[in-house]
Amino acid sequence: MKRLGGNISGGVRTAALALLLAISPEAESAPANSLRELYAALGECVKAPAGVPGSEITVVFSLKRDGSLLGKPRISHAKLLGDANAQRDFVASVLAGFSRCLPISITDGLGGAVAGRPMRFRVIGRPRETRV
Repeated sequence: MKRLGGNISGGVRTAALALLLAISPEAESAPANSLRELYAALGECVKAPAGVPGSEITVVFSLKRDGSLLGKPRISHAKLLGDANAQRDFVASVLAGFSRCLPISITDGLGGAVAGRPMRFRVIGRPRETRV
């Protein structure tokens, strides 16, 4: 398991985190009431881009009670395949999708349960499935 610094340059890491911090308005949907629903909602926003099977990234973040980001998220793990452009595109795509989700709509009960607690969200680039 390699750290991010071993896979991509500091400039790419800085640009990727800047994208993540550019939080967009909340998506309109029913508020998540469980961790399962929270991660499902994040999964709807965050998709691995096509063309980079085997790449993966894990983002560690915390939320406030209202579903907005608390502090700065960080990349705790990255395994990036392909050339520098493919790696940059993978990180940028994942973090842009993540930032589209936040603030995320959550219930008061879930907000109280997750507020301030570190959470991890992992995205893995999988090969495109073909149907026979």
